[in-house]
Amino acid sequence: MRIADPDEARQEFLAAFSPAALEFEGLPSETALGRLLARDVTAGDDIPNHQRSTMDGYAVRATDTFGAQEGLPVYLRLVGEVRVGNVAPGPIGPGETMWVPTGGMLPPGADAAVKLEEAQRLEGEVEFRRPAAPGQNVIRRGEDVAAGQILLTRGQRLRSQDIGLLAAAGVLTVTAVRPPRVAILSTGDEVVPPEATPGPGQVRDANGPALVAAVRADGGEPFYFGITGDEPAALEAALRKALQHHLVLISGGSSAGTRDFTLACLSTLGEPGVLVHGVAVKPGKPTALAVINGIPVVGLPGHPVSALVIYRLFGRPALRRLMGLPAARWEGVVRARLTANVPSEAGRDDYVRVALLRRDGEVWAEPQVGKSGLLSTLTRADGLIMVPRDLEGIAAGTWVEVWPDPRD
Repeated sequence: MRIADPDEARQEFLAAFSPAALEFEGLPSETALGRLLARDVTAGDDIPNHQRSTMDGYAVRATDTFGAQEGLPVYLRLVGEVRVGNVAPGPIGPGETMWVPTGGMLPPGADAAVKLEEAQRLEGEVEFRRPAAPGQNVIRRGEDVAAGQILLTRGQRLRSQDIGLLAAAGVLTVTAVRPPRVAILSTGDEVVPPEATPGPGQVRDANGPALVAAVRADGGEPFYFGITGDEPAALEAALRKALQHHLVLISGGSSAGTRDFTLACLSTLGEPGVLVHGVAVKPGKPTALAVINGIPVVGLPGHPVSALVIYRLFGRPALRRLMGLPAARWEGVVRARLTANVPSEAGRDDYVRVALLRRDGEVWAEPQVGKSGLLSTLTRADGLIMVPRDLEGIAAGTWVEVWPDPRD
């Protein structure tokens, strides 16, 4: 097959399978961090359900303070105080005020709160030297969320602040999408489990655990199949089991012979088979993309850096499509200036690891130079930049877009 344009390859791959018919489940809101909502969540009550002060000070009727100034203060009669968590002891009428703490409920009749330092408490009354505006230092009932308002929408991935909003609304359970099941296979006779001591010519499996973590961070449910040696029958058996999941990620099989039988195996297990073999990117040129009877398969290179870059380019968009989400690759792009020249070869998109630094009030991107087998370059990096295929590098000092790594 020809070396494919990465954007065209991604479009062809994503168009060859449909979003998964995922199941739903109810779960406690407090345990739903990172989960995808299956239904809209609606507020059953106003938040807050009463007017409250945002400052320690005095609840007033704003009109009673109009005209107050340094040389001509206004005096209001102090008629009580509000205790935190309690109902106000009564309303305030014309010419009256009441002490109210931060977060305290405003008494009926009040429509503003004056900060403690902007008033002077006297014997039985309070002096005000400036006027208050209606709504000043006050959160009105339903100002945050009104009853019946949609709090969170279907398809939204729950963050910590969303969990807090659900708690404030008294929503104790949510209906979430069951995560797509992702099978992860590592291949290669030279690969041994992380707990093993590598012998001559052997390496521990870094890709499997890294992909498990990446899939979980992106909202999928990873199933690690372990390591399959360079033997066609064993790989075929593992793939048949893996294809019972929603998405399959295969890393390794770097030798020419192994790659040949991996692709041959994918081509015989179902239709349409291998769509792309070879993508014009660095690192990750020998990537394979296949769809087997509706199940997407990403063949990732064995080098750890290449595998994780290709996962971001093709695995993550596939997972998002399965969940019915836009297949966006990058979120929260950061603009930064390069600290050093970045050479590249024209004709391929070159993804370079960078660390983000702050110097003299500006953000800088420092290239983390290293071969695609050096995983430590990723741990030192904060994200990736892309050198487009029509350039032969980017000069130091140039502003670039950095696609940050997700913070799991």
